[in-house]
Parts: sequence; C-alpha cells; structure tokens
Amino acid sequence: MKLVLVLLAALAPGIAFSAGDPETGKAKSATCAACHGPAGISANPEWPNLAGQKEAYLVSQLMAFRSGERNNALMSPMAANLSDDDIAHLAAYFSSLGNQ
Repeated sequence: MKLVLVLLAALAPGIAFSAGDPETGKAKSATCAACHGPAGISANPEWPNLAGQKEAYLVSQLMAFRSGERNNALMSPMAANLSDDDIAHLAAYFSSLGNQ
C-alpha cells in the first residue's frame, strides 16, 4: 500500500504524500458519514461507498476534488479544507474497512 502512495507521489511532483493512520481517519470521518454512511456504505445510490476502496484511489479523488480538477457541488467544498494528512488518514480508514 505504501508502494502505491510512493508511485502516486512520483507521478504527481510537488504533492507530498504520507502514510495515513486508519484510527485518525476514523476520528475525522464524521462529516463523511452524513452521505457515505458511518461505515463507508452509502444508503443513497447517488453517493458511492467508500469502504473497501483502494487507498491510492481515495487519495487521488480527494485531491482532485480539493484542487478543482474534479468538480462536484457537494464534494468540492468538503475537500477544499482537507490537508494532505487529512486525506491520507481518511483514505487509510475507508480502505481498511474492506468491502462490506
């Protein structure tokens, strides 16, 4: 998993990546739960499940929302204030849940 983050970092110069901590991510995930469910499983088919997604995928998507590369009326403002560490922790948490 760390290798994936290292490879992703090599492909995106100038962006710092750190290994996330699932427990820290869990503590930060309360806001995510409103749409994506407390265990990363959304009750609304319009919003994706986060549980079990690959960590590098979650990192890349959150960074794309934060940078404006990917635009969504709900997610872009949510990601705007996330630090690189916040993103790493959230990605570690949701990927650790496995497919439920």
